[in-house]
Amino acid sequence: MVKLQAATVSNQLVSKKKRKRQSEAEVEVEVEVEIEETDVRDTTPTGNAEPATTTVPTKTHDGGKKPRRTAKGNAPALSRNNSSNLVESQVPWPAEFTKLSQTHKALNLVYTFCCTRKHFATTFENLKGAVEANIKRELEVEDIAKIRALMPRATTFEYVDEQMLQVALMGEEDMRGKKSVHDMFPAMPAEERAHRSGAGKDDQSEVLLFEFIDGDLKRQVQNAKTGEVINTKRKLREEDLKMPVFSQKQMMKLIEKRNVKFTSAINVWLNESVELGIDPLLRLEDEHKPYVPFPSTSRGGTPPPDLSKSALPKSIPTERSSIPEIITELKGLEWYTGQIVPDGHRVFDPQEPVYGELNFALSQNLVNAMYNTRGIQSLYSHQAEAINALHEGKNVIVATSTSSGKSLIYQLPVLNALEEDPQTRAMYIFPTKALAQDQRRSLKEFLRYLPGLEEMVCDTFDGDTPMEERNYIRDEARIIFTNPDMLHITILPQEEKWRNFLKNLRYVVVDELHVYNGLFGAHVALIMRRLRRICAAVGNNKVKFISCSATVANPNEHMRTVFGLEDVTLIDFDGSPSGRKEFLCWNTPFKDPNDRTSGRGDSNAETARLFCQLILRGVRVIAFCRIRKQCEILTTAVKNELQTLERSEVMARVMAYRGGYTPQDRRRIEKEMFEGKLIGIIGTNALELGVDIGSLDAVITVGFPYTIANLRQQSGRAGRRNKDSLSVLVGDCFPTDQYFMSNPDEIFTRPNCELQVDLTNMLVLEGHIQCAAYEMPIRPDEDDKYFNKQLNEICEERLRKDDLGFYHTAARFLPHPSRTVAIRDVEDSHFAIVNTTGGQNTILEELEASRAFFTIYEGGIFLHQGKTYLVKEMSTERMIAKVEYVKVDWTTQQRDYTDIDPVETEAIRRIPDSLSRAFFGSIKIKQVVFGFFKVDKRRRILDAVQVDNPPIIIHSKGMWLDVPKKAIEILNSRRLNVAGAIHAAEHAILSLMPNFVISMPGDVKTECKVAVKEFAKKESQRKRPARLTFYDDKGGQHGSGIAGKAFEFIDLLLNQACDRVEACYCTEGCLECCCSERCREANVVMSKAGAEVILKSLLNKEIDVDNLPWGPEDERVPAGIETVIVATEVRPRPGRVVDVVEVKREGGGTRRVVVGAEAGDAANDDGDNSDVVVIKDEPTDDD
Repeated sequence: MVKLQAATVSNQLVSKKKRKRQSEAEVEVEVEVEIEETDVRDTTPTGNAEPATTTVPTKTHDGGKKPRRTAKGNAPALSRNNSSNLVESQVPWPAEFTKLSQTHKALNLVYTFCCTRKHFATTFENLKGAVEANIKRELEVEDIAKIRALMPRATTFEYVDEQMLQVALMGEEDMRGKKSVHDMFPAMPAEERAHRSGAGKDDQSEVLLFEFIDGDLKRQVQNAKTGEVINTKRKLREEDLKMPVFSQKQMMKLIEKRNVKFTSAINVWLNESVELGIDPLLRLEDEHKPYVPFPSTSRGGTPPPDLSKSALPKSIPTERSSIPEIITELKGLEWYTGQIVPDGHRVFDPQEPVYGELNFALSQNLVNAMYNTRGIQSLYSHQAEAINALHEGKNVIVATSTSSGKSLIYQLPVLNALEEDPQTRAMYIFPTKALAQDQRRSLKEFLRYLPGLEEMVCDTFDGDTPMEERNYIRDEARIIFTNPDMLHITILPQEEKWRNFLKNLRYVVVDELHVYNGLFGAHVALIMRRLRRICAAVGNNKVKFISCSATVANPNEHMRTVFGLEDVTLIDFDGSPSGRKEFLCWNTPFKDPNDRTSGRGDSNAETARLFCQLILRGVRVIAFCRIRKQCEILTTAVKNELQTLERSEVMARVMAYRGGYTPQDRRRIEKEMFEGKLIGIIGTNALELGVDIGSLDAVITVGFPYTIANLRQQSGRAGRRNKDSLSVLVGDCFPTDQYFMSNPDEIFTRPNCELQVDLTNMLVLEGHIQCAAYEMPIRPDEDDKYFNKQLNEICEERLRKDDLGFYHTAARFLPHPSRTVAIRDVEDSHFAIVNTTGGQNTILEELEASRAFFTIYEGGIFLHQGKTYLVKEMSTERMIAKVEYVKVDWTTQQRDYTDIDPVETEAIRRIPDSLSRAFFGSIKIKQVVFGFFKVDKRRRILDAVQVDNPPIIIHSKGMWLDVPKKAIEILNSRRLNVAGAIHAAEHAILSLMPNFVISMPGDVKTECKVAVKEFAKKESQRKRPARLTFYDDKGGQHGSGIAGKAFEFIDLLLNQACDRVEACYCTEGCLECCCSERCREANVVMSKAGAEVILKSLLNKEIDVDNLPWGPEDERVPAGIETVIVATEVRPRPGRVVDVVEVKREGGGTRRVVVGAEAGDAANDDGDNSDVVVIKDEPTDDD
């Protein structure tokens, strides 16, 4: 038996230590404590106990963050389970309640100190001896059950699987000790694997685990040699660590807070009992019984009461209640505490259908097929109008709501043309493979009812198409379902093989046109021009283009831009019916509802409860997550919630759908979605794009999905034509989410965004002109209608000209130019995740190499369909990771950092009327994963484990501005956070780039400041230069050209950013000035006032220092900790003469900046060369 140890300290020792080390703010020590007989009011338990040997990860975690920009209101009336404010009672305490209070104090004290022991399980047997030594009587299970009855939401007391706890033993010492995962998790017979995977559950041992869940201790770590407390959140790989230690002040504060809560709970109980006219003792005797735990092998007792179960139907109903009735039921649940925010419940009235007529007659076969497959007898007005325009030979763009029947608009004209001419070809282009598969399935169903066309070949032609089938599809298919990538890489470069198809191509359908925006939109627009050019060259001038889009601000203009067409007909009146729709802004409650400083709870847990309540009431639900990992975490949470509700039979009807799954798994899930076998789906934005997954009743969006357009697109997935539907936005703890929770009206009133495509981007344009020249030699005088006026310049400078005047692809793009032009960041290299559980070797999924280092690491937990798999082996050479199913209730979260630094200067611009300069050149993005946290389902950190991974280095192009030293001095003088000021200034500039450069969010990125580093209590060795940095996220080492174009307008960008920040009425920064919806660090480290100082310093504007607010902006910012240093100038690129950069002035005229030239070579157009910046060649480190 193991001796109980507690990381605590006596009062005398604390006093002695404080006298010895008065310079330290807090004293952290670690000693073994003998538990002696003493009163329970003492702070230290005494006496000896022999705990069981069961172990569990240390309950050491970070507490909830204080939400930014949230005022501390007056605490509402106390509820029994929560507030730490004492509630009084005039009712004398019966002796039983006094004893119960003593038991709670002793249990609280012993538990809190035991939590400081790493890998120590707070089981009933482990705690019992120490508690009994304090209360001087036997501790019964019934005592803790009574405590739970008084405060049911403050503790857990249940039997858990001991095997599950043992998996958590692997800690940081194991990794540093060079033990492999195989040493700690050796191979085992298949029978035992099956046993651990869930078979033979009755034979598994269980332990009775007790936990407080209403407060957390903050973890600190000592250096093993010096004993100094260090920051566990920073890089630990080279540090020598020992057991975590804790502040006695923190522990005593938490103990006292719990004691006050329990005293209040007794007082509330007594007050309630008096009001009800019930004896409080008899009431407690009756109500505590459901809280007595039982092992799973003998669950004969009554489980704890759960009002979320009581109103649920025993089986999923085939006909659900109305949405208003369901919302009323949700509000009546025990865990509903006002999550629907004020003004956050909106109702949209149903819309009646509007029908239209065709100007021509369809064949009877087509009419019959429409009725037999979809029950259609009449066309909606927008369908009829669009089909009439196509029949008249026009190009059409349809911008109507989701599920408005847009697919029929392109299916009927194509099938009508095939009936008239069997040689007709059509090409359906979709942004995703899932959409292509979905439309293929729909069309094949239609063809079954068309005599003469039943055997017609229509098939997908994408990256999943087997190579042996591609020639047959190319030669025989009348309709192909493909994507822009295949058109760019395979179809257009092989024009000769595809010539027959392209000569007979009658219709090109491009669905979800709103996806083709920004840089990706520019690539697709040039691909469409290449397609039109080849069709014209083979004699096909009859091809017509059909596009469908979500509701956007400029659909007509966008289609003309993407296809290079002038004759486009817009159809935007929606004649389809829709049922009543309700929208809820559902905010995740605070951990302590009466304490706003406790931080928001877990949005995944909140969503899981809401999700399960809906599906068990017969509501078909889809939940949208922002990233893949969140998708898996939510799937796990939903399945755990279903088990809690004792509805595990429903688990098989809930599945995740996201990128990375194998093609076979994707097809299977899509089929089950469409056939209605699934009642709940949890996916990423891949399911935004109109995949037909059957009728959905509700959509839950977990966290604000970066843009209003995304939110509206996701919300539109719910709703049957004649039934009501529900859309819910669940607010996370991030400032952006909370902004919309506080301002729900903006969700409905903000205008739709305009789509923009930049066809003047030289890098993009040259790549596609090189591809076009490979497909067919270019003659600028004939082809400029496809590639605009820049064609002649690019041909002269970048292509090879033959004797006949034709231009051919440059040698550096050969032999396959299309493979050198990446239209989106799709990686070729993938890691295979292999499931080795029970001796099997099956591929779970494939993971892009860039994601692999952040997702799979030895000892980490990999999530797939909500199941947890332990990574046992990872080979970067073989691109494989072996995983094995384990049953644990914790996951892992990587610990990483990213440094974005300029490497070489290629161009410089002086800011007008200022000594500051802007720089452009090569950027290095360095990403390092140095360890991972073990995190439980309540997001508490259980352990920190180190890994030794090589850094990931990515190169790009970008621009940067060094923050003037005087700005840093001003910020420090007012105690304003320098990192927050830089972060806010970067976001302010980024948000205004679309005013000068056609781009979309994410095309250009910056280095977002991380709260863990900036708010650390100890000095970090990783100090960042005071610099605003922006880089192209796409385009590889040459960039996409967007940051380069923004560099030309940097002085105007700075002025607009400064004006916006200064004019905004907010005090701490908001989405209107210096916060970003896409900030990967959730805008936590922000200083609006600091951003104004930096922007004005760069522009040499006057700064009124006396009117600046005093910092710190966040109470978590430590005093005297320096994380940012003055930036040093980046070396120039040696021997490099950069192209002349023409810079427009607000007052007229231009100036030129030449890098690497002599001063006499550079001059302004007005003859003034005072602004010219010259960089002399300097030797590099390599020299």
